[in-house]
Amino acid sequence: MFGKRADNTALKAPEQPVPKPKPASDPASGLPGGGLTPNEPAPSSGAQEPSEEYYETKATIFNALFETIDVSALAGMQADKARTEIRTIVDEIIAIRNVRLSVSEQSQLITEICDDILGYGPLEPLLSRDDIADIMVNGAKHVFIETDGRMQKTNIRFRDNTQLMNICQRIVSQVGRRVDEASPICDARLLDGSRVNVIAPPLSIDGPALTIRKFRKDKLTLQDLVGFGSISPAGAKVLQIIGACQCNIVISGGTGSGKTTLLNCLTGFIHPDERIITCEDAAELQLQQPHVVRLETRPPNLEGKGKVTMADLVKNCLRMRPERIIVGEVRGPEAFDLLQAMNTGHDGSMGTLHANSPREALSRLESMITMGGFSLPAKTIREMIVGSVDIVVQAARLRDGSRRITHITEVIGMEGDVIVTQDLLTYEMDGEDADGRIVGEHRSTGIARPAFWDRARYFNLEKDLAVALDEAGG
Repeated sequence: MFGKRADNTALKAPEQPVPKPKPASDPASGLPGGGLTPNEPAPSSGAQEPSEEYYETKATIFNALFETIDVSALAGMQADKARTEIRTIVDEIIAIRNVRLSVSEQSQLITEICDDILGYGPLEPLLSRDDIADIMVNGAKHVFIETDGRMQKTNIRFRDNTQLMNICQRIVSQVGRRVDEASPICDARLLDGSRVNVIAPPLSIDGPALTIRKFRKDKLTLQDLVGFGSISPAGAKVLQIIGACQCNIVISGGTGSGKTTLLNCLTGFIHPDERIITCEDAAELQLQQPHVVRLETRPPNLEGKGKVTMADLVKNCLRMRPERIIVGEVRGPEAFDLLQAMNTGHDGSMGTLHANSPREALSRLESMITMGGFSLPAKTIREMIVGSVDIVVQAARLRDGSRRITHITEVIGMEGDVIVTQDLLTYEMDGEDADGRIVGEHRSTGIARPAFWDRARYFNLEKDLAVALDEAGG
């Protein structure tokens, strides 16, 4: 036992017994409050929310628990032991206060209280599900998820905005960051690498807004993308050769199009002997090579000092003898330093950026360099891009929620002041099926000898490349 556990006299029963919560909308589930188990489908927007009596019961027991235990003592205990201790005390509180609950209701209530104290509260059942890609919390009473590319509202909710804010602070503090009124915007990550963004009041008017981009526990491979229809088998082989022969790659796409997932897949073909340095705002890449150095930006401290930007990381990693530099997302002046690295012996470097087409991706690179204060002629910047970037891979999220690699595009050179590109592979939509799913096919553009042919030959991959391009052409 631990802390200041009170005897039974400290837990006086209320004059009126705590009201019994009404059953959930699905009585067969036995889960009060509409709790989700890992294998349950997400509730639709029309699902009935748990009753107010249930939340009153939970709040009463939760408050009594806090009066009974020393929560600070939980920090030094193992999670299983702490949960057992909390369960024992909650059982006593329920018995003393004569709360009428079924066995399944009591078990669910105890689980939720343990999650509130030791975990991420109402988010725990959502975080445990592999089919959820995004969790979006808009204040205490509105929680949305994305599954299979479609958005839907859940019946999950928090007690109030204070509980939601406490969970946000618990998440960001694990990676040495903070979120409060003085610093209301924070990018962080969960321990499994899932990306987290928090924006708190007063910037968020209706309570804290929490967004979690979940990462799968099992890392996806290019073969998985083939199985999902994101790329054809021949296209996957072309990407594998591009990654293996040290082409400089820019992956572009919109929000949620799968850029980071694709970047993770391409890094799987890097030789284990290469030294890789990653630069990210919140570390989320999952590289499997043995020689990886992971760098992460840092926000300013309370005094407004100590900020480390992405450009600072890219500049510094050039002094760390990297063979490949991988930037999680290029969004500012670090574009100039990344291009410098790609053009000075760090072949095979990669990065992602937001753009809707390969040509727009190159234009955004030019714009980011200009915004960084580099007073260079436009033609000079474009020549730098041509000399640095070999391949642009375009990812897109289609209107049915599916994700596709729509272009594999080479950067060829310059004609006057214009950058010349050529598509090796494109995705062409052919219509929809009966379920509204987009039907299409990845097709080769017929180029049998791409510009990086000599590089592929240097790595003895030209025969494999020829076969892959021939298969892609049908």
